[in-house]
Amino acid sequence: MSAVAVVGAGIVGASVAYHLARRGVPVTLLDRGPSPATGVTGSSFAWIGGCGGDWPGGARDLRESVLADYRRLATELPDVAVRWTGSLTWTNPRARHDSPLEPGRFPVGGSEIAALEPNLRNPPERAVHTPSDGGVDPTALTNVLVDAARTHGARVIHNSAVTSLAMAGGQVKGVRSATGFHAAETVVLAAGTDTPRLCEPLLAAVPVATPPVCHVRLTAPAGLVRTIVACPDFEVREVRDGELSLTLPLAGGPRATSSEQVAHDALRQVRTAFRGSERCRFLGYRICRPPMPAQGPVVGFAARDRSVYVAVMHSGMTLAPTVGRLVADELVTGRPAFELRRCRPRGPVR
Repeated sequence: MSAVAVVGAGIVGASVAYHLARRGVPVTLLDRGPSPATGVTGSSFAWIGGCGGDWPGGARDLRESVLADYRRLATELPDVAVRWTGSLTWTNPRARHDSPLEPGRFPVGGSEIAALEPNLRNPPERAVHTPSDGGVDPTALTNVLVDAARTHGARVIHNSAVTSLAMAGGQVKGVRSATGFHAAETVVLAAGTDTPRLCEPLLAAVPVATPPVCHVRLTAPAGLVRTIVACPDFEVREVRDGELSLTLPLAGGPRATSSEQVAHDALRQVRTAFRGSERCRFLGYRICRPPMPAQGPVVGFAARDRSVYVAVMHSGMTLAPTVGRLVADELVTGRPAFELRRCRPRGPVR
């Protein structure tokens, strides 16, 4: 296959580059940052298999492959480390889950919750347990994929923010970036929130919302949080021994003073929620704007001549191994992937 330029070394771009390079495709991976995952990916909560019933649009067609693709990736790349801890979620402490749950999700209460999260001070009466859920270190995983892509022959260029598609005679010939022109027969835009802007010359509609989210890191006694806990106020999990990752929505917008207060309030909330959390300490926080296409993942060709392909979604951490595999298969074989049929870009494609 002809050369491909992949724009964005977050988790989605890294996965696409790896899967293409592994199949012998000449790949150039370009990223604005000095290293992989310096954008939204690095601040991801990285909950694998999560989202409960929230799988909009074409994401529902991808969900059945998520866990299998993560396990496949761990077999191909031994440095891929997933903490298969399961998750415990509730939206209302007194909610009773009387309606049927999706397969693999189980209502729990009382002693079951205590066994899963023994340090919870005020556990809910009922919750939902998903044993198959897990989490990863988003930066570490992205680096593993980029290194593996490089091992298979991919060229990786950092500090190379892509400014535009390079057009000639109405056709895309590559991309223009901070490091100059990079020729490619096909450009894959995995640039997150930059994707809509880069698609503008093609008149392809890629609507992406960017709600602000606060990501907080805390030190903590190892094992303080056993599963992935998603409660009404925050989501928390142990990303590695002795470090917690939290994510909180910012309903009022990312004003500097309010967001800093929200971040420090996270420490207070953890201390309130978990016994033994007195030794937790605040490490830092970051406000990020993850790309959230309203209708679900947008994956497919954005130009009639098949010179531009887009891949933007939420949650990229959950879907990246599956999407990377499917995108590589479409580009190499020319056959559309059935699982991506409801993910295609909308609007005029020329």
